[in-house]
Formats: sequence, structure tokens, C-alpha cells
Amino acid sequence: MGELKFRNADLKDLEKIVEIYNSTIPSRMVTADTENVSVESRKEWFEEHNPETRPLWIIESDDETVGWVSFSSFYGRPAYNGTVEMSIYLDESCRGKGFGKKVMEYCIDRAPDLGIQTLLGFIFSHNEASLKLFRNFGFEDWGMFPDVAVLDGVERSLTILGKRVG
Repeated sequence: MGELKFRNADLKDLEKIVEIYNSTIPSRMVTADTENVSVESRKEWFEEHNPETRPLWIIESDDETVGWVSFSSFYGRPAYNGTVEMSIYLDESCRGKGFGKKVMEYCIDRAPDLGIQTLLGFIFSHNEASLKLFRNFGFEDWGMFPDVAVLDGVERSLTILGKRVG
């Protein structure tokens, strides 16, 4: 795989975004969705993003889409405009190959230019790989919701990590 490139997502990318998202559901490590989502069901979410303050970036390598990353508004109130939840999703073939580190660097470097002072990650407490990635970039544990999700009959906790970047 070549160098990673980032570009703003277009509506035509939504099908691939959903495909990558859905590929994470069976692992029960990344999302609280338990069944595949549809492209139609993600259109409103897609429209909530914009390049100026809430980007949804497509990650490409060798002109192939290998993942996506989004900045989503936190809690929907104006006082929180400088805070976003960051979500990273990589194609199955690209996981565990160091791409996450490059995505983290890109996001942390660009966040202040978007008016973002605080990045948050909401990560299942049993997802050790994602927790390690965020912590390696200086994210700290800011909270934990014990046993708030039930996946296949197993209660799972959610860790909230945060980092000031601006």
C-alpha cells in the first residue's frame, strides 16, 4: 500500500463508507450496531458533516478507498462547538498495518484549523487495540460508562478518551 491521502467525502462515497462500517459490526469491538445499516439510513448523518468544521474524510491509498474518518458534533449544544467525537474506520484489509497512526496524526494536526480544541474518542473498553492507538497519541481516559451496551448477551463498557489540541 502506498501513501495515505485524505479528501472530503462526496455523497457517491456513502456506499463505500457504509460497506466499511458494516464490516466492523460482526466483531462486536467497534460499534453498538448489531445489524448492518443501509446507505439510506446514513444520509442524515452524512449531511451533518461539512469540510469547514465537521469533516468526513475519505482515506485513499493507491487510488483505492481504504477507510474514512469523521468529526461529529458533541452533544449538539453551541457551547460544545470546539469539541468533536472522532471516528476512524478502516477496510478489513488495512487494519493492523499502521494506518491508524497516520490517520491520528492527520486528524490531530488539522483539528485546530477547523476550530476544534478537544478531540474525543468513544471506545468500547474491550477494544484494546483502539484504546492503545488513542492513548499512544496522548489521549487520556476522561470517563467510563460501565456495562452500558449489551452485545450478544454480554454487557460491555464504554471508555471516553479525550485530548486537548487547540
